[in-house]
Amino acid sequence: MDKIQALAMIQAYTGIGIGLMVGLGAMGACIGVALMCSRFLEGAARQPELIPQLQAKVFLLLGLIDASFIIGVGIAMLFAFGNPLLAVVAAAH
Repeated sequence: MDKIQALAMIQAYTGIGIGLMVGLGAMGACIGVALMCSRFLEGAARQPELIPQLQAKVFLLLGLIDASFIIGVGIAMLFAFGNPLLAVVAAAH
């Protein structure tokens, strides 16, 4: 396999990996937020006096769930725009 084909294959597989990272990360974050908010509403309906305490914890966890997705997007952008794997193949040949 020559150098051009190796670079093209790395870029193709990187594109597939980026799509999986962003897509599965978004799906996981959406499912996590939906489950957490539904449990919050159930808890608020059962014990309305605990709403302020539960609400603070829900907002904290919403931020953590979204932060994990944003970190995944950042890693995906690293591979999209500054792929370190391309430099390895270019230096090897």
